[in-house]
Amino acid sequence: MGRLTLGNINPHVVEAKYAVRGELAVKSEVYRAKLRKGDKDLPFKEVISANIGNPQQLDQKPITFFRQVLSILENPKLLEHEDVLLSTLGYKTDVIARAKWLLSHVGSVGAYSASAGIPAIKESIAKFLEERDGFPADPSHIYLSGGASSGVNTLLHILCASPTSGILIPIPQYPLYTASLSVLNATSVPYYLDEASNWGTSLDTIKEAYNTAKDNGTDVRAIVIINPGNPTGASLSEAEIRSVLEFAAQEKLVVMADEVYQTNVFVGKFHSFRQVLLRLQQEDPAKFGDVELASLHSISKGMVGECGHRGGYFELLGFDKEVEEQIYKFVSITLCAPVIGQCLVELMVNPPRPGDPSHELYEREYGAIFRGLRERATALYEAFKEMEGVECGEPQGSMYLFPSIRLPAGALEAAARDGRSPDEFYCMRLLEATGVCLVPGSGFGQKEGTLHFRTTFLAPGTEWVGRIKKFHKEFMDEFR
Repeated sequence: MGRLTLGNINPHVVEAKYAVRGELAVKSEVYRAKLRKGDKDLPFKEVISANIGNPQQLDQKPITFFRQVLSILENPKLLEHEDVLLSTLGYKTDVIARAKWLLSHVGSVGAYSASAGIPAIKESIAKFLEERDGFPADPSHIYLSGGASSGVNTLLHILCASPTSGILIPIPQYPLYTASLSVLNATSVPYYLDEASNWGTSLDTIKEAYNTAKDNGTDVRAIVIINPGNPTGASLSEAEIRSVLEFAAQEKLVVMADEVYQTNVFVGKFHSFRQVLLRLQQEDPAKFGDVELASLHSISKGMVGECGHRGGYFELLGFDKEVEEQIYKFVSITLCAPVIGQCLVELMVNPPRPGDPSHELYEREYGAIFRGLRERATALYEAFKEMEGVECGEPQGSMYLFPSIRLPAGALEAAARDGRSPDEFYCMRLLEATGVCLVPGSGFGQKEGTLHFRTTFLAPGTEWVGRIKKFHKEFMDEFR
């Protein structure tokens, strides 16, 4: 065979695209390394990674209660000095109690857990789901995962039986889905969100995409909904969720509800697919009783922002027992999710309650993060409103804005000469001039003839927003 080359390794991996960590992100890391070494040649003093929802890289502070509990889990010897923890280090009695409780169920965080996760943590998640939705949950259908991405990977492996297996994916979408389907050599069936109605989910569009794919011989097996949306931030109404579930019931589609941004909602309120499905099952058990729903959640987003700890879970409703056995086997192949990540999931779903010693600080920190995100989202939105050729819906949720952008003909020609799509060309020039890294809309999918970019609003301050405005004006003037 000779050496490995691009021509002889797995072609499906070569084919996969993952823009949030693509060429722009790689170049931004090169710039970051140069700045670290004291390089003075760049036209900016810092790199702003607005390309990826990575809150703590962008100065979001970890929640004290979470990290204090984790510190004891990592170093149980601290419990020999409870007096020091309480009197000198600012730990509260509920931190110590929670750490002891977790240690009693986990043993050591350095040991593997059961493949689907630590039973006591699954019970905490079940209680959280019951409180959130008003319907009990069964811990035996809950699986802990290394972030939601790992859960998505598991489910897609189970769903995709052949190259004609199709999955309905919202466009624009988080590129994890199309990249994973590429690697699995399965079929992505895109359905477009409606930008004119704040990136709403249109059932007509979903049906059209489904019927076209079916006519082309695709065996469409599931629909993915990202709610609140990434990259759009749109939050689905209860009526939209009902219509998706009705369609899924009618066409026997598995519903994958990616709900990792459920606490990042600025407009309206979050409705879980689980709650709406269970209500529909009460109203019409014959019609909705067999709907298969997988809902995913994660510690990476929201006010928790603990992406590096890789924790998440998915819950299954309505799946065949033998299929669940195969899902269990699949998660067993990777042994278990990171145990410290599992513990963080427990803390996320079961935070300090009113009256607990840590509650006041927890509420203060949580609220400050939420308000900070909303303020920065608004500042960005206001800046985009002033930029020529840029249109952006009002921030609704998640951590992103996804404005559309109209570029002058000169910029389109320059991009073609550069061998790039116009939105990539714009984002590359922006990075080179300002150190701000965005993701071109083509990385998420966009309607033919439209251009967008995605930016997070996680970076602290608003000075970098000014950099984008200044660059944009100069760019438009250069290519007019």
